[in-house]
Amino acid sequence: MDAMELLLSRNSVPARQLSDPAPDGEELLEILETGMRAPDHAGLKPWRFLLIRGEARQRLGEVMAQSMARRDENPSKERLESQRQKPLRSPLIVTIYAEITKNHPKAPEVEQIITVGAAAQNIINAAYVKGYGGIMLTGPAAYDPHVKAALGLKDKDQIICFLYLGTPTNEPRKKIRPSAADYVSEWTSDVTKATSNDP
Repeated sequence: MDAMELLLSRNSVPARQLSDPAPDGEELLEILETGMRAPDHAGLKPWRFLLIRGEARQRLGEVMAQSMARRDENPSKERLESQRQKPLRSPLIVTIYAEITKNHPKAPEVEQIITVGAAAQNIINAAYVKGYGGIMLTGPAAYDPHVKAALGLKDKDQIICFLYLGTPTNEPRKKIRPSAADYVSEWTSDVTKATSNDP
């Protein structure tokens, strides 16, 4: 399968369909290296990759449950338990976040976030090339200062996604994607003069 075919065939795998093994060691580093190829205006290198696996996933689940309890005055026991279980759905979670440089003269915050988003896309594609599955997830917890603080992030930093990685337990589902042609327009140098009844 060539590179274009791989890019055009990748689909996200639901986290509940990811199991051991997850990428590890040199293979995981090679996958993460693809994030270094993301466009990076001003060379700020804002990408950061926080690995969460093993028992640390249970701790993350508790943090997510605490986050929900802080946002919702009356969360049900079932909803809190659902939050606790979320990180246990895959063997590895890579918290991909942007370490933001504030007030940079060349690279505004939005560009730094886009850079890390591009790195995340490279990484999930590389995991697919290696035979793994993955899905990028966010939700309210990704934007909660309590969660960021618990993970050791600064308030200015931005979580781009929780990237769940593992080996698919089922054949990845085929998704019907729209055609790029339906979203393409072309801006030309021709200028159409507006007509006006004004004198």
